[in-house]
Amino acid sequence: MAGNFWQSSHHQQWLLDKQDLIRDRQHDLSKLTEEEYQKIFNFFASIIQVLGEQLKLRQQVIATATVYFKRFYARNSLKCIDPLLLAPTCVFLASKVEEFGVISNSRLITTCQTVIKNKFSYAYGQQEFPYRTNHILECEFYLLENLDCCLIVYQPYRPLLLFVQDIGQDDQLSTYAWRVVNDSLRTDVSLLYPPYQIAIGALHIACVMLGKENLKPWFAELNVDMDKIQEIVRAIINLYEMWKNYDEKKEIQALLGKMPKPSPAPQR
Repeated sequence: MAGNFWQSSHHQQWLLDKQDLIRDRQHDLSKLTEEEYQKIFNFFASIIQVLGEQLKLRQQVIATATVYFKRFYARNSLKCIDPLLLAPTCVFLASKVEEFGVISNSRLITTCQTVIKNKFSYAYGQQEFPYRTNHILECEFYLLENLDCCLIVYQPYRPLLLFVQDIGQDDQLSTYAWRVVNDSLRTDVSLLYPPYQIAIGALHIACVMLGKENLKPWFAELNVDMDKIQEIVRAIINLYEMWKNYDEKKEIQALLGKMPKPSPAPQR
């Protein structure tokens, strides 16, 4: 593991260019609009989040799993692997990398079955979780290959807490900004910007939402590219704007039906 972010594979290999990201999505964007594509990724981020919570994983593990998921599809079409298989595979791998401990195969599959049945029946109806342990293990090899074994993900949580400490401990601010960082996982910012910039963007949004005008001088003294921070803020605000008019429970079934799919379906 690299001792710091600047020497890490995260910085050297996995901060992508926005134009490259758009180009690599062209196959999927020929079948889906950009907004539909983002809604589908929101949905699977929710599956990863709920799976992680049911398995009692730390937020760091859930965040790493979500970044793995986004990195895979940054380089591959949705038709390469069913996202419903890749989501638990990312959770399985992230729990090992983040030294949470290995989730037993049977527990992972049972939790997936329960979560899909109880929490996401509005998307899958009566359909059961169709995958078994052998599918997860096979998918894990494919995921590792596509991530180029770059498994250490630097998250914005640590820099966020350091920034809040520098500002002067403010529990309300840190709680709100932490939630914004969680929300940022549902955008592309983790693929495009260093974690410390995402942390500053989250703090910026939290300060505006909480009306903390007195922190303007703190932001002014930062030696950072504020244009990049504004891009991050805009991406997260766009997510919030989308949520205002989006009823996932009504729309997601049609979107999943429209999504490019792998073939053939797995054998039980």
